[in-house]
Amino acid sequence: MHIEETQLKDFIIDSGLVSRAEVLAAAKEGEDIGESLGRMLVRNGKITEDNLRRMQAYVLGIPFVDLKNEKLDFDVLSLIPEPIARNHNIVAFRKTDSILEVAMLDTEDLTAIDFVKKKVGLKIMPRLTDGDSMKSALLQYQKSLKAEFGDLIQKEASSLKKVSDEPEENVSEIALKKLAEDVPVVRIVDTLLKHAILQDASDIHIEPMETELLVRYRIDGLLHDAMVLPKNIAPSITARIKVLSSLKLDEKRLPQDGRFKIDMNGEKVSFRVSTLPTYYGEKTVMRLLRETVSGFTLEKLYFHGDGLDRIHRAIKSTTGMILATGPTGSGKTTTLYTILDMLNTPDVNISTIEDPVEYQMKRINQTQVRPEIGFTFSAGLRTLVRQDPDIIMVGEIRDNETASLAINASLTGHVVLSTLHTNSAAGAIPRLIDMKVEPFLIVSTINIIIGQRLVRRLTEQKEKYFLSQPEIDTLGKSVNLEKILKVLVEEKVVGKNDTWATIPFYRPKKGVTDAEAYSGRAGIHEILKASPAIKEIIIKGGTAADIQLQAEKEGMLTMIEDGIFQAVQGTTTIEEVLRVISE
Repeated sequence: MHIEETQLKDFIIDSGLVSRAEVLAAAKEGEDIGESLGRMLVRNGKITEDNLRRMQAYVLGIPFVDLKNEKLDFDVLSLIPEPIARNHNIVAFRKTDSILEVAMLDTEDLTAIDFVKKKVGLKIMPRLTDGDSMKSALLQYQKSLKAEFGDLIQKEASSLKKVSDEPEENVSEIALKKLAEDVPVVRIVDTLLKHAILQDASDIHIEPMETELLVRYRIDGLLHDAMVLPKNIAPSITARIKVLSSLKLDEKRLPQDGRFKIDMNGEKVSFRVSTLPTYYGEKTVMRLLRETVSGFTLEKLYFHGDGLDRIHRAIKSTTGMILATGPTGSGKTTTLYTILDMLNTPDVNISTIEDPVEYQMKRINQTQVRPEIGFTFSAGLRTLVRQDPDIIMVGEIRDNETASLAINASLTGHVVLSTLHTNSAAGAIPRLIDMKVEPFLIVSTINIIIGQRLVRRLTEQKEKYFLSQPEIDTLGKSVNLEKILKVLVEEKVVGKNDTWATIPFYRPKKGVTDAEAYSGRAGIHEILKASPAIKEIIIKGGTAADIQLQAEKEGMLTMIEDGIFQAVQGTTTIEEVLRVISE
């Protein structure tokens, strides 16, 4: 069931989705780097992964199935063990007396088909599906896993009760090491980590309370209680995590930072670990970083319209700075990595200095800072400029020295990408001036500043509704509705004659839980271009408010306005946008 490149090429050209010239250019580029035509078109943003799979299904004559909103029968789903399903991207979704229909991302994976055939003893009918459908189907294994994990952890925890009855302060390093290597502890920690990865959590919080140990996962930006464990196993779990992170076991009075990495079903996940002494014991927080995340495009990150054009123009420049701003966990690094991926061609040298290296990228020289041995952002950046780079990414501008070096690098013929912790794009300018960067240097180097937040994304469990006139009036006090309507018409999201009374918004269906109503997150952005008028305001010492006002006059959609734009498209809800912007 192999697809010939020529077959696919002819079909894509005939479909009219992509022009002949673009298909031929992608085919040539793919030949040069050993990549297939389909993958090149997806990588260049010409077609989506979904489009490609549907085309492949059509050319092969295999039905395409969309499982995104399908609730699968667990008895059928569990015919294929979860590790096999996850490793081979194959799920069982329909069964008769003699036939089992399976959805796959790669129908040429004969090993997986043979395994399933031998296991179930039925005729296997492969169907092509897309990545989102596969992810949705694999998530349905989780409900049973959660129950299984809960039982396992409670069982293992009860067997530990007699092990650590001694007061925490009196436990020696040797005893702690012995606790950390105890089989029940190892199982509990492994299970917590595995469960967090499957839940797509970004952080794990392990918090000692007066009488219990609370485990919480941050999923889609919000913390959820995951498990409650007996208080007396806290020292064992902390010790196990410290062993994994190479931290001092007997140091309980000072905060410690470490990291470790695990490989789960072929997916490498790094854990950044922080321990903090609290009144009831040591609190541990782990940040999960998936190293293999890639394949983003700016459109997939919800950039659009004029803002998207501004970024494309900025990345064509051979010098200057591109800054991403926002609080921790707002997707700044993902945006910069996506821009780096677009800039990553064979004729440029790209170097980064990061803390930590979040995603690993091919053909990019990524360096991890080590403050404990004096290798800071500023020290690393000073060395990087001697490495003949064309493009430099600095993980974060935190101090005067790093800011000064980054500005100088962009003045001397380099493109510099970096992040700043500010609440808005306009707020980046006063922040740089606070860091003793001269205004005339800022105007000479800044190309664009991206401000962003992440909002939870609605699933298909949503319903349409329309705003009443009082609701429109209330919303109009927070945002410029006339401006948003103009952009919606320009981008052909709504018709020319539509008004706010006839434009639908979306909300979760009644009776649907938050976990069912929202899945994943979408970016809302503001893209501030350093125009001549804005540069003049900076030189004259204008405030962030002055810069913001001028940027809005020049057509910049603010984050809240972009959020309302996304709400009209059904990506999220008005309430979610207001919650995130007001935080």
